[in-house]
Amino acid sequence: MFMFKKLISQFLSPVPLVICIMLVGLFRLWFTNKQLSGKFLVSVGLLLLLLLSNSQISNYLIGYLESTYRPHTIQLSNESDEVADENSVKFVVVLGGGHTSDPEIPLTSQISEATMVRLIEGIRIYQKYPGSKLILSGGKVFDPVPSALHMANIAKELGVDEQDLIIESQSKDTKDEARLIKPIVNDDKFVLVTSASHMHRSMAMFKKLGMNPIPAPVGHRFKNVQDSNPLDYFPSSYNLVKSQRAVHEYLGMIWASLIGQI
Repeated sequence: MFMFKKLISQFLSPVPLVICIMLVGLFRLWFTNKQLSGKFLVSVGLLLLLLLSNSQISNYLIGYLESTYRPHTIQLSNESDEVADENSVKFVVVLGGGHTSDPEIPLTSQISEATMVRLIEGIRIYQKYPGSKLILSGGKVFDPVPSALHMANIAKELGVDEQDLIIESQSKDTKDEARLIKPIVNDDKFVLVTSASHMHRSMAMFKKLGMNPIPAPVGHRFKNVQDSNPLDYFPSSYNLVKSQRAVHEYLGMIWASLIGQI
């Protein structure tokens, strides 16, 4: 089921989907008499590529996800479920975001940009809560070394006490992370750190299991720039990345909703 989900999500992602549409169109143009349908498919693929690589479209797609929860703040009193005083939090949970083991390069280069940003934010928040523990989550998936171990090694290099680290290295996806973290945190209050675009789905899965995490979104890709930049209206690979990330999350939420995970 896990591999099936991964493969389907890849085929439905913007870039593979656009390529498939255009390849089918080109095949019809070159090798069949169905010229009209071939032209139509190539045109649709090109139009999708232009739209998804446009800043306005990509910002709209990812902006909704990233604006669901505000950045984490520490206050003197517990005013709501999404803020906490400095003595109330027992755990700071950091969800893994991908890595590639390669002993020939530095540890910081072996984890993805998303994982690095999450880890740095997790350490920053952990340092604000005296006596808290840092839970690092992430299993092997397609790599022989669990993501959590990479994060733990970097955290120790950055000065985090090894006794304050809790490693969850068995999970393969967000559902697993929520399930495996629940018996660790029990009913204690904890901060959940993950990418802003991933926070909506993560919060839903953790709450589904009866937990009440305090969201700490990070790694925002949509930034509300005040001054207009004419270069924003040109197609770019960065905008495609934003669209890809957003579509991945929307598909993940649809799938999780269908099978009762959220």
